[in-house]
Amino acid sequence: MLSKKDFYKMVISMVIPIALQNLINVGVQAADVLMLGKVSETVLSASSLGGQISYIMTLIFFGITSGTTVLTAQYWGKQDLDAIERILGIALKIAVIVGCLFMAAAIVMPELLMKIYTSEPDVITEGVKYLRIVCFAYVLMAVSMVYLNVLKSMERVVIATICYGASFITNVIINAFLIFGIGPFPQMGIRGAAVGTLCARIVEVLIICVYAGNKSVPIRFRGKYFLHMDKVLLKDFLIFSLPVVLNELMWGLGTSMNTAVMGHLGKAVVAANSVAQVIRQLVTVVGFGIASVAAIVIGKTIGQGEIKAAEVYGKYLMRMTVLVSLIGAGLVLAMRPLMLAQMEMTAQAKGYLSMMMFVMSYFVICQMYNSTMVVGIFRGGGDTRFGLILDVSTMWCCSIVFGALAAFVWKLPVTIVYMILLGDEIIKIPMTTWRYKQKKWLRDVTR
Repeated sequence: MLSKKDFYKMVISMVIPIALQNLINVGVQAADVLMLGKVSETVLSASSLGGQISYIMTLIFFGITSGTTVLTAQYWGKQDLDAIERILGIALKIAVIVGCLFMAAAIVMPELLMKIYTSEPDVITEGVKYLRIVCFAYVLMAVSMVYLNVLKSMERVVIATICYGASFITNVIINAFLIFGIGPFPQMGIRGAAVGTLCARIVEVLIICVYAGNKSVPIRFRGKYFLHMDKVLLKDFLIFSLPVVLNELMWGLGTSMNTAVMGHLGKAVVAANSVAQVIRQLVTVVGFGIASVAAIVIGKTIGQGEIKAAEVYGKYLMRMTVLVSLIGAGLVLAMRPLMLAQMEMTAQAKGYLSMMMFVMSYFVICQMYNSTMVVGIFRGGGDTRFGLILDVSTMWCCSIVFGALAAFVWKLPVTIVYMILLGDEIIKIPMTTWRYKQKKWLRDVTR
């Protein structure tokens, strides 16, 4: 077992590149928000709501890769590379199928998808333009997310930073030229943002193809494992991944439902929420990085048979998370006046944004704490079902139901509705703490 000092050094060395990856991914969305925010509230709202489709899909991918991490991290502890390659083939095949289904839906019925989130015709029209282009990036996202997350679970985190860094630069440059029509390029508005996202995903996959051909990479993509899945490992994968996929899907649908509720409260609310969500993602990159590292470290340690060490490491990781979450809350409050000054919004939208950022300041503390518990420590130890039960009970039975009632039945102010919709993370804290103390997450799930 590592000493406390050596453990923190090891975790920080992994958290930094993963947090940088998270920051870059948020930067892609932030670039769209900032640039489209300079065009109009309508296109900003349309981009945000249209992005909900890929958001739900990404959460399914995250569920697949998180379930994959449960197995690959522990097999990495045993140095069983053949098992990891078989798991990679299983995860990649399932993710590609999901990406194809979402792409088909966005091509065939984009108007219907947009109507889920808003009833305003001009926002729907702009959102359809966005979906019909960006949907071709969905399958590419499946490939990059699965492959890079498998490498991450094997403690190879730098390649993902390089990959997402190149993707971010590509996106920002193309966005700038095509949204505003700089130089010889046409002014495409929201379609320019969609083209920028698509090109960025193409760059990611090209870099992955080059990297995967390097002989120093410990695992290979093998077509035979993609076409013909190992039945024994497929069973294990489904046992541990299916609850995670359902967990992420239910959580994603829940947050998307929150967006839909606010989408029907007007463009000003949607525009303000678009900015607030980007701020939330920016300040939680380190916290979510700790959660990712927690799953890898706990999984590998248990795979090596060091159960007691895994328990101690869990305590260290929670202490780091609490400190980082408090810093994140302070950053939200510090950024509040800056964002209000920079965004081209109506006075009403700015009023909503000011309120939302205050609520977000305490929300990020709760979210980072629960994320390290559920996504990191519990999943790393093979405890994947608890998160599903937790999210369904707190979101779908509490915050969403009462938030919708507050908005459409009781006609309460937007501030109250917003606080209710974001109340589930507060409810989760005593439940995740109780589960942690039970120690049911200390399990070896390898064969």
